[in-house]
Amino acid sequence: MQRVNPLRTLSTYNLSLLRQDLPAGLSVFLVALPLCLGIALASGAPLFSGLVAGVIGGIVIGFLSGSELSVSGPAAGLAVIVADAIAKIGSYEAFLVAVVLAGVMQFVLGIIKAGRFSSFFPDSVIKGMLVAIGIVIILKQIPHALGRDNDYEGEFEFQQLADGENTISEIYRAIETASPGAVVISLISLVFLIMWERIAGKSTRAFFRNFPAALVVVLIGVGLNEFFRVSVPEWYLGDTAHQHMVQIPTISPGKSLFSIFDFPDFSVLGNPKIYGIAATIALVASLETLLNLEASDRLDPAKRVSSTNKELIAQGVGNVLSGLIGGLPVTSVVVRTSANIYSGSKTRVSAISHGIMLLIAVFLGGPMLNLIPLSCLAAVLIMVGYKLAKPAIFQKTYRDGWSQFVPFMVTVIGIVFTDLLVGIALGTVVGIIYVLYTNFQSSLRIDRDGRKVLIEFEKDLYFLSKPQLKEALGNLQPGDEVVIDGTKAPFIDHDIFNMLHDYRETAKVQGIHYELRNVVLNRRKRIRNQGVKATT
Repeated sequence: MQRVNPLRTLSTYNLSLLRQDLPAGLSVFLVALPLCLGIALASGAPLFSGLVAGVIGGIVIGFLSGSELSVSGPAAGLAVIVADAIAKIGSYEAFLVAVVLAGVMQFVLGIIKAGRFSSFFPDSVIKGMLVAIGIVIILKQIPHALGRDNDYEGEFEFQQLADGENTISEIYRAIETASPGAVVISLISLVFLIMWERIAGKSTRAFFRNFPAALVVVLIGVGLNEFFRVSVPEWYLGDTAHQHMVQIPTISPGKSLFSIFDFPDFSVLGNPKIYGIAATIALVASLETLLNLEASDRLDPAKRVSSTNKELIAQGVGNVLSGLIGGLPVTSVVVRTSANIYSGSKTRVSAISHGIMLLIAVFLGGPMLNLIPLSCLAAVLIMVGYKLAKPAIFQKTYRDGWSQFVPFMVTVIGIVFTDLLVGIALGTVVGIIYVLYTNFQSSLRIDRDGRKVLIEFEKDLYFLSKPQLKEALGNLQPGDEVVIDGTKAPFIDHDIFNMLHDYRETAKVQGIHYELRNVVLNRRKRIRNQGVKATT
């Protein structure tokens, strides 16, 4: 499998790939725009902080990333941590110092190659994470598609910060208060996206494969809303003054460009709290990044292998820069990465281009972009969610057996009804339990031929195999001729060893012929000691 080298990618870049990368970057930009603003709102931070983080995540981390397809930006999973930290420290400027320090910590984690820990997450858990995120995207976007925007865009926890509702009750409230204009826009947008995808799959014309359907959907949404304004005023969703629209903040007349930025207050470096907050951000952001990298590699059609250590270094640099100019903490994020991949991205150029578009939007495109209804963007995200959570994935995982299906479902349910990290933790614990159970179930083999019984150890035997072995010994009958063969077990746990030798007395009393063959407490240690003696 091919390892990702960012400098090689850009130095040997084929301009023909722009036909896929630029449309994908545009699609990601349209998805990222409301998410950056929504996460800033959910974090209790200035709106521009979300856009700044999005620009840094796209351009800087996109350039340095260890992945070709991962897209970084402000993360919903950090919103609660950020809001709590700002309240504890007392100001957003003081909090920015923690972001800078977190970036330094991530950089160090990359240098010491801590990225290897991403390999410890079971495959079924990563698959469950992708499906769960898809379901959450759909559930969270239904209210926006119906015109209810009480919850922040980009918040993915089950219990909502904004209005005290949860994911399910929010949908019920949205149905009660559905806006006809938003419903029409979202339904037409969804139908268009489905038809466009089917045509692109069957058509030989490159236009349908390369032109971003998300852009057409946005134009449809803006056009329909303007039509409502003229012809059906009661369906009109409003303009920049209304909640249901993209709301990019604008620079006040007479104020300088730097007035929109916040800068860290380094006078708080003497406060011990700042270091605890920084460590928390570094840990959670790194974990989310590593999980998303595993997920993006799974979705990558080219099956490239991302460099987790390069990614941690890139995230560290990104967070230092983001903190220095007033941005939120940055991580690699599943929603934007998924949108990037499903939009046909080939290289990191799509992530970089989306960051450039966000930068242009901040300074030049605000008035025009503020005409976009959230309902048409909700349709784009619902399609991304469906691709992540197709029913076929459930069927395939079920066919793979219970050891895959149970951790997969625990992860899905855990993420949908709690949040990302809790769901991942639950799924990982269950996955490890299944791995241990399967491993110790296959650690010994029992063959019976009439009265002759062979109990053969297939691998190292640990105390967790004790119940299975105890049951096997308990099933022996008077007159049996039993051989316990430990030839293939370099290591036998002390509990197992004692139990096997203690059973000699039981075998005598019951009239069982009992023989132990090569049952050694720790063959590895003996071989090592013999080797030392031989050399001396």
